[in-house]
Amino acid sequence: MKAWQAPRIPQSVVETPQAPARVRVHDTSRSQLVEVGPEQGTARFYVCGITPYDATHLGHANTYVAFDLLNRTWRDLGLEVVYAQNVTDVDDPLLERAAQTGQDWTELALDQTQLFRTDMEALRVLPPDHYVGAVESIPEVVALLERLRPTGLVYQVHDPEHPDWYFACSEGEAFGTVAGLPADQMVSRFSQMGGDPERPGKRHPLDCLVWRMAREGEPSWESSLGRGRPGWHIECTAIALEHLGAHFDVQGGGSDLAFPHHEMCAVEGTSATGEPFASAYVHSGMVALDGEKMSKSKGNLELVSRLRQQGRDPMAIRLALLDHHYRSDWEWTAGDIERAEQRLARWREAVEAGALGDVVELATRVRTALRTDLDAPAAVAAVDAWLGAAGATNATDDDRAAVRELLDCTLGILL
Repeated sequence: MKAWQAPRIPQSVVETPQAPARVRVHDTSRSQLVEVGPEQGTARFYVCGITPYDATHLGHANTYVAFDLLNRTWRDLGLEVVYAQNVTDVDDPLLERAAQTGQDWTELALDQTQLFRTDMEALRVLPPDHYVGAVESIPEVVALLERLRPTGLVYQVHDPEHPDWYFACSEGEAFGTVAGLPADQMVSRFSQMGGDPERPGKRHPLDCLVWRMAREGEPSWESSLGRGRPGWHIECTAIALEHLGAHFDVQGGGSDLAFPHHEMCAVEGTSATGEPFASAYVHSGMVALDGEKMSKSKGNLELVSRLRQQGRDPMAIRLALLDHHYRSDWEWTAGDIERAEQRLARWREAVEAGALGDVVELATRVRTALRTDLDAPAAVAAVDAWLGAAGATNATDDDRAAVRELLDCTLGILL
């Protein structure tokens, strides 16, 4: 699947030896800040993608902008980065929406995937190196399941009509270490998130569907497992292992994915390779509207595309998101975009006017903030304080260019 167009990202020339030399982020599995990425060489990360049955809302954008900061911060440190992401272009919600609207499910998936890419381009989110659809990944999914079958962890339920394939999560090594939930909460959460703990024939309520055998009226594909389609958790596991290899640096996504999704990906990947699936599991917070988490199912959404259609500058949308720490839960209001537009105008005017402070000082503060748990609000505040500080002097064209490149390189804000 074609990824969206990559913006040109300048490499900042400002050297800041006082800034931290590594990125530290909060690892859910250890409940603490940890260093992620190598000291030199290539960082590898995976962020779970969308199910394309509706437009990109600000909860989505909050997640992908957050992990764009990680991507940019690694690159600013001089690392190469390999980034993989899926798009679940066949799944129950997509098929249900297509049936409701009378659309062909493949056309709906393509339309909404393209809208998502367009929104991400506008927000200057760096594209994944590997952007892979669930349908496209079927050969890798089947190969992974065949690799797992000798372990005895992959099995079919005894159902003469629909003998689906499951993965025995609870029997896998290190199951329960990502989200750290007690067993009773796991079952409840699994049910809430679309799992089937009460399915007859399963060895354990927490075992997850990895290959859904064909149903009448649903899309399906031939395989050595029988005609069917992949389950969600195994899709991400297969794509990550195929394009990043075992024990990559970060698996990321919204905090609602810690369990069951990332928990189950981790145990599948570890069972297949004998190595940890990811070194760290990093999660962004939830964005609310009208008192509840933004949700396609509830319809309480503010859409990136709608804000753009209203004439809102995409850089202001991005700046509004950056004003909240990536791990925090918060509620979107009209004041967010208004404050961001005012801030963006101040930044542009100040840099254009040419009275600037010490660029090295600014770069040090911005980089220190971002390398310390991607603290974008602290980085944004540092820019505000620096532009308003006393002692600013007339800047050269090189100084103005250096500031623009710094903010583009690190925060993704194009002045």
